[in-house]
Amino acid sequence: MTYIHRKLEPVVREYLDYFPIVGLTGPRQSGKSTLLKKILSEYEYVTFDHANVRASFNNDPNRFLSRYNNKVIFDEVQKVPDIFDAVKTIIDQDRQNYGKYVLTSSSQFAFLKHVSESLAGRIGLLSLLPLQYLEVPKKNRYQSIYCGSFPELVLREYKFSKQWYSSYINTYLEKDVRAVRDIGNLLDFQRLITLLAANTSQILDLTHYANDIGVSVNTIKQWISVLTASYIIFLLPPFYKNFGKRITKRPKVYFYDTGMVSYLTGVSNQELYEQGPMAGGIFENYVIAEILKREKHADTDAQLYYLRTSNKEEVDLIVDRKTHKELIEIKHSGTFKDKMIENIEKFITKKDQGYLLYNGKTQAGYDNINILNYEDYLKEELSTE
Repeated sequence: MTYIHRKLEPVVREYLDYFPIVGLTGPRQSGKSTLLKKILSEYEYVTFDHANVRASFNNDPNRFLSRYNNKVIFDEVQKVPDIFDAVKTIIDQDRQNYGKYVLTSSSQFAFLKHVSESLAGRIGLLSLLPLQYLEVPKKNRYQSIYCGSFPELVLREYKFSKQWYSSYINTYLEKDVRAVRDIGNLLDFQRLITLLAANTSQILDLTHYANDIGVSVNTIKQWISVLTASYIIFLLPPFYKNFGKRITKRPKVYFYDTGMVSYLTGVSNQELYEQGPMAGGIFENYVIAEILKREKHADTDAQLYYLRTSNKEEVDLIVDRKTHKELIEIKHSGTFKDKMIENIEKFITKKDQGYLLYNGKTQAGYDNINILNYEDYLKEELSTE
């Protein structure tokens, strides 16, 4: 199958020059193993997805690691938690040997817990998400808004995508979820995923979901943490610096992949996307997820937020770059109207940059507010330095 080069590749190579261990997390099927095997052909590849490999390690960790002792990719390490302490001991005996191990995981929850306990200061952490805009072939970019951007789907030009997502979710529920936490009723858990998809790009209301499903708010909180840790959803926190109590404190919920949103809400083609009630939510989710991917893959230190006041004045996305902020409004419409940028004008400062990203034509902006077709913004390359 054709290999799609990833924007994260140079960042991985750079980390290998500065850290004894590099950790790579991301959702299943985002291309972690494919990327590493492609750019690190000199490394040996070992996956703990196989029961016999797990047994070999668990039976005799020292012997196992004497066999795989330098320039090794260990895949899905959350399945053998004892490996973290074992590689720590080896690294501490050979601290200047940078790029010795690469560890991957599709679960942030288990991986980061063990990293913080055993490998702090010894590991550089990166995330590989589904294909970002510039990685998707041009002919598939528009379709990726509602069909998703997992590499395998894109390379197959979305054939059998419904069956692919069905299999993905079933595998996720049966394997990954149970491995992270005992979440109880899987059917109720899956109902939550579907409800979240139907309300993507909205403020997270735990009580609403608890009442709809018939479970406690604490249960919903636990399930949300599982979905976040396993890269199904991400939460966009509110930006309330300098605005205090006027600002909504609850996060907004988004999916890493909008194809999953479409699958869960029955959006199966372009017409259902463009004409259906989910168009605005899916488009906003798509643009914000694309911006998140771009920032993560370039390894910037930018933080993403949204802004909403008690008067319901809202800015869809704030990219905080420390020296300045980007205030971004996202509209599915193809027609520009002045009122689309009213909220940006209320909150923007002289050193900030504003953007309206929509489906219309790029045109002359207003002072420090740009009116852009969303693709023109996503085409911009970010520095990896």
